[in-house]
Amino acid sequence: MIFIISIVFMLLGLLVSRRLKSKFAEYSQIHLRSGMTGAEIAQKMLHDNGIYDVRIIQVDGQLTDHYDPISKTVNLSYDVYTGNNAASAAVAAHECGHAVQHSVAYAPLKMRSTLVPVVNIATKGMNLFYMFGFMFMGYIFSRNTPMAQTVLLVLILANAVIALFSLITLPVEYDASNRALKWMEMKSVVTPGEHDMAKDALKWAALTYVVAAAGAVANLLYYLSMYLGRRD
Repeated sequence: MIFIISIVFMLLGLLVSRRLKSKFAEYSQIHLRSGMTGAEIAQKMLHDNGIYDVRIIQVDGQLTDHYDPISKTVNLSYDVYTGNNAASAAVAAHECGHAVQHSVAYAPLKMRSTLVPVVNIATKGMNLFYMFGFMFMGYIFSRNTPMAQTVLLVLILANAVIALFSLITLPVEYDASNRALKWMEMKSVVTPGEHDMAKDALKWAALTYVVAAAGAVANLLYYLSMYLGRRD
């Protein structure tokens, strides 16, 4: 069953990711009437929100854009940093939305940042389990022993942390997109048509997090149901 759950959500993730890349490729061909690049849009959004201590950095890769609250940097991929299209505008403004969240101490962002070290440990533990644990899973879980119960409890705890992190990520991502779209509309840095394209691109980006959260919750419920079934 855990294999089926993993495969289903992996396929969903691939489909959404493929659609996301298709949208970004399409909207990357639409140049902004303002001619502003992603870096320029990011700079303007930061300054319009009174943020002057965040640097904008170009990084390698595709769709590697992110905001780092520790170094206070908005990291934009080459295509976004130099691009002057609807896709680059959407991504640049979205990442600056995270910087705005940081500056106003947005509660879900603070909670997610606090969970990062714990999630890293839980994720590494789950990866090790998937690499080696499945060899003994049938043997362990076929017996209602204290060892099997302990293993299940550890798996539940690890998956609970990962699921909580994924769920908290949803409002963080949607709020950053809403801040970006509202600012772009208010400051008229994009036309109404460009705004619609940016909104559509960010919608598909957000759906990747929805699929990830649904998969994390499904995994948690699977192990929890297995544990409760054994207790009964």
